[in-house]
Amino acid sequence: MEPDHRCPDRRRLLTGAAALAASAALVPFTAAGAGAAAHRPAPGGGVYPPHQWVPASPSNFTAAKRPTKYPVEMVVVHVTQETYKNTLKLFKDPRHKAAAHYLVRSADGKIAQCVRERDVAWHAGNWDYNTRSIGIEHEGWIDDPTWFTDPLYEQSARLTAAVCDRYRIPKDREHIIGHVEVPGTDHTDPGEFWDWARYLMLVNEVSWRGIG
Repeated sequence: MEPDHRCPDRRRLLTGAAALAASAALVPFTAAGAGAAAHRPAPGGGVYPPHQWVPASPSNFTAAKRPTKYPVEMVVVHVTQETYKNTLKLFKDPRHKAAAHYLVRSADGKIAQCVRERDVAWHAGNWDYNTRSIGIEHEGWIDDPTWFTDPLYEQSARLTAAVCDRYRIPKDREHIIGHVEVPGTDHTDPGEFWDWARYLMLVNEVSWRGIG
């Protein structure tokens, strides 16, 4: 979505974009307990950064048994066009009909998990892509790069690296994409100011250093 920068609470939510970058492969974890932060190693060696379980309404995702029922093959990067707080409210609203697996806060990189990775989050606007991806929302607006802070990039990159490790997803721009690249979408996030080169470098750097 592309809400007005000055009226965030009236914006819908969820976005995408494109650019350059890096390489490699990897996998995620099921959800943490209610309200608890998690820091768990993934089967492929990746470690999830601490995150809080803040469940979305069951009306905003489809219960599934991934990767048994559907393979998990990509990560979709979004920008909320909303505040972190309001995004969580939207995900909890059964009338919203959309939610992502994760949400990253701008100020400090805090991560909320809203949908279990085994379930199909309604984040991409394309059912096929929803079934095969993990959606990560980032607090901010696509026309204002000040929202894309160091903590946001770093914590999101750690999360994406762990997801890729868990599901053996190559860490490149063919498999880590923006919402804008999803066929049939009218979204443009994460927008021109999202630094894809930096992001992919961080994602791959996490694996090289084996950071948890």
